[in-house]
Amino acid sequence: MNKVLRNFNSGRAIFFLMVFICCIIGGAVLKIASSVILPFVIAVLLALVMFPLIIALDKIRCPRFLSILLIVIIVITGMFLFGTVFFISGSMVAEQILDNESSLYAGRLELIFHEAADLFNLETDDAQTLWQNLWDQAVIRTFVQNFAISITNASFRFVTSAVLMLIFLVFILMEASCFKMKLFTAFENRIGNFDHMGNEIIRQVSRYLGAKFLFSLANGIIYFIGFSLVGLQFAMVWAVIQFLLNFIPALGSITAGVTISLFALIQFGPEQPGPIIIVVAIILAVNLILSNLLDPKIIGNHVGLSPLVILISLSLWGYIWGFTGMVIAVPMTVIIKIICEHIPILEPVSVLIGSRKSVLKKKADMEKAEVQP
Repeated sequence: MNKVLRNFNSGRAIFFLMVFICCIIGGAVLKIASSVILPFVIAVLLALVMFPLIIALDKIRCPRFLSILLIVIIVITGMFLFGTVFFISGSMVAEQILDNESSLYAGRLELIFHEAADLFNLETDDAQTLWQNLWDQAVIRTFVQNFAISITNASFRFVTSAVLMLIFLVFILMEASCFKMKLFTAFENRIGNFDHMGNEIIRQVSRYLGAKFLFSLANGIIYFIGFSLVGLQFAMVWAVIQFLLNFIPALGSITAGVTISLFALIQFGPEQPGPIIIVVAIILAVNLILSNLLDPKIIGNHVGLSPLVILISLSLWGYIWGFTGMVIAVPMTVIIKIICEHIPILEPVSVLIGSRKSVLKKKADMEKAEVQP
């Protein structure tokens, strides 16, 4: 017991306790000031992804302002195309389900509504349509009104955040050329360590987001082709949803798969089990091959994070920044891990949140360094 007490480092324990308290306070600040901090964080991640393109354009002597303008055009075009596809897809769904009373979905939803009304003893009028009956329910009417207000507020916040993010992105890319000089002036002889850390962050974040984009795009294309051949309606909608949710590890693909399977059940019903089985088979095959085999093999090994840490980071960043936080949870955790690796007193944290392969590699490097004279 005395030996344990002698080896106990109270200063180190107090330091980690202070770090833990600071993390809690920092999380609260990030959540409260999300309207400003989140666009800045997204701009930083986009800058890390686009920085290799900036370097490539610098090598061909392209002026920096033209490079930044090109990147801004690429980002705006991507946002516009994604928003257009999402809006058109949503309009198609609304037209088929809400406006067409003779559609298959209206009939099936009406059957579900009457069964729920009988179960909860709700008042219904057989002379009215499904949507009129729904609107007569005070709970549904209040929900729709609140949902419409939420959508309006969310759209306004999205536009404001997008503009703010583009402004941050432009200034970050403008500052990138002299940022290394600032680090050298501020930290002098320790610039090598910071230089290596910055390069590692750019390499891993850009690799992760680039590979994740390609995998999500492949998932969406396979879903669109497969569902179109089966005859599942709104194949483009499901492809876009899968592309977006696939950025959330594990949970995103499961959520998209369950939603699409339920919709296939509504469309085809018990009368046509064949298409439903094929849709479920496509979802399982894509998730098994791409999401569970190729994705972890190509992306997961390079990220170097424990699967448990990824799930915890999804919960924490999702609580702080909602859906966007879940999308950027892995890149943010990777950045934290790399920073901890390059700060000696925080190096144990990087080991604890690292994957088994990264820990074995680090252990092998330490043993190799001990063997060498």
